Amino acid sequence: LFFVMYAIGCVIFKEQGFAKTQNFLNLFISNAGLIVIGVGMTTVMITGGIDISVGSFVAMACMMLAWMMERAQIGAVPAVLIVLVTGIVFGLVQGFLVAYMDIQPFIVTLAGMFFARGMTAIISKDMISITNETFMAWAKAKIYLPFGGYVNRKGVMIYPYIYPTVVIALIILILAFIMLRYTKFGRSIYAVGGNEQSALMMGLNVRRIKLKAYVLDGFLCGVGSILFCLNTLGGFVEQAKGLEMDAISAAVIGGTLLSGGVGTPFGTLFGVLIKGTISSLITAQGTLSSWWVRIVLSALLCFFIVIQSVLASAKKKK
Repeated sequence: LFFVMYAIGCVIFKEQGFAKTQNFLNLFISNAGLIVIGVGMTTVMITGGIDISVGSFVAMACMMLAWMMERAQIGAVPAVLIVLVTGIVFGLVQGFLVAYMDIQPFIVTLAGMFFARGMTAIISKDMISITNETFMAWAKAKIYLPFGGYVNRKGVMIYPYIYPTVVIALIILILAFIMLRYTKFGRSIYAVGGNEQSALMMGLNVRRIKLKAYVLDGFLCGVGSILFCLNTLGGFVEQAKGLEMDAISAAVIGGTLLSGGVGTPFGTLFGVLIKGTISSLITAQGTLSSWWVRIVLSALLCFFIVIQSVLASAKKKK
């Protein structure tokens, strides 16, 4: 679906530069944070859970980074470390409530969503722009690629580029894939999501596995928040609203079952790229509202959920 959509865009909007290498790389640049958050969401959904607090956590983390660096004059490195620790603690608390208190993941993460959004407003109701030199240097650092260049009107060769955020996102994606596919913990996550009762009978500690999955989700959400903030360079209360739905839809479109037991990080990557392609197509078209991204994404989400249901029913009958 991604390749078909992108190919159509290259044909229809060739004059607007849709087929340029840089336009393709921009899909990764603008969605680096979402890729990492989507990987964490995929891990939790494979266990049969869900996390709808990620968008609010991103807003809180961005506000924390902005407030610490601009108001408290804390360095960029300590501020980043504090956000990462906050993500781990956030995941630990939610994971404990889900795994050991047997509270529904939707209810726990709904409370987490309200808490994080409220804390964002407590930290500051005003928008805070980040001007920290170190953080700005991270945000503006470019990695030029030795291919895909073109000569501009002045006769200068322009090479495409990516930011370090893309490299970090792809490294995390690969590590998550290796972890889920080749480690005991990864296989245990699939086992718990596939059939919790069978996992118990196999001798797996289901509660501990669920807790670890949510802690990993919290950590990845912290990393994703930092990458997101490197793109926005600021924090405000309404930031990242609806990001949790983007992460969930990317995972589902990428093949992760809502019932658990099935899913891959690379599938989620393509879910994110599909969302980015829809946004690019609507931007290139020029006359449609940006809200059409949500409309098309919701239609695709419904379509893939129906396909999942049909395939699951067919497999059950077989």
